[in-house]
Amino acid sequence: MDGDCDSSYRYCVYGIDLVSDTPLTMPRHAHEALCHVSCVRAPQALFARAIEGAVFHPLSDGWQRSAVLHDGSAYASWQSVGEFLVAADGRRIECRPMERCSIESFQVYMLGQALSFALVNQHLEPLHATVVEIEGEGVAFLGGSAFGKSTVAASFLRAGHRLLTDDLLVLRERGGTIWAYPGPPRIKVFPDVAGRFLDGRNGAQMNADTGKLIIALDARQTCTRPLPIRAMYVLTSPREAGRRPTVTSETLSARESFIELVKSTFNRRLAGARRMERQFTAAARLTNAVPIRRLTYPRQIERLADIHDIVLTR
Repeated sequence: MDGDCDSSYRYCVYGIDLVSDTPLTMPRHAHEALCHVSCVRAPQALFARAIEGAVFHPLSDGWQRSAVLHDGSAYASWQSVGEFLVAADGRRIECRPMERCSIESFQVYMLGQALSFALVNQHLEPLHATVVEIEGEGVAFLGGSAFGKSTVAASFLRAGHRLLTDDLLVLRERGGTIWAYPGPPRIKVFPDVAGRFLDGRNGAQMNADTGKLIIALDARQTCTRPLPIRAMYVLTSPREAGRRPTVTSETLSARESFIELVKSTFNRRLAGARRMERQFTAAARLTNAVPIRRLTYPRQIERLADIHDIVLTR
């Protein structure tokens, strides 16, 4: 593994032993590794050759493109951010940032979207979730993009709790307990949320088409060790939540929990019978091991305190 990069910088993120040929903006914490991935820079010509004749995913557009290539590797790119080539065994990511992309933006996509291809190829099933630490345990918030996961987490940071991971969640069962692994020490929120809960901290723009900011967090605001998961809260969509004036929490049935966990899969662009089998197995295991509840709240920033009351009293 050390020989994969000419000049190696080693990190542990999401439980992964990650080696990069360039330094990353995160501390070099270490704990047990679930798998190994190397990230190396590559020239544009390599990507051009790799995607010759490729059939891109039907959801590909002018902003994002992805394809599974003939050798089992995966290609993914985001306009104005960068492009990535993930080996079929998931152990190597070749990457190229776009010229005007910030370091922070490029690393968000490399350590999130692109890395998810490597995780799936190594038979791990990441979830689309954000986790905060409460009394030494992790509480996860699940939901689609723009459902408010990071906003809810930022409000818990303001209350003195710590962030474990934002957006991508890797879990492992050990000794009958489900453990969640720490992500990079940053959170992605809109300026009004940063102003309300993060002291108006400045950050880099996530991409050219959004006002969302990437806010770096300090050691007091982040948890760097795996945590046992206490509970998971599935956030309702903003449209559905707008129909209800109060904050409510209801425990989901096993069937409902299973469906919500499958819906919260991170990276739906990799499919196939074997992956579906792993997804279903992982969802069934979580359904039996962790309480899963649906959380509905009006999208009013002052109502976030009511969520704290519900979560902290469980």
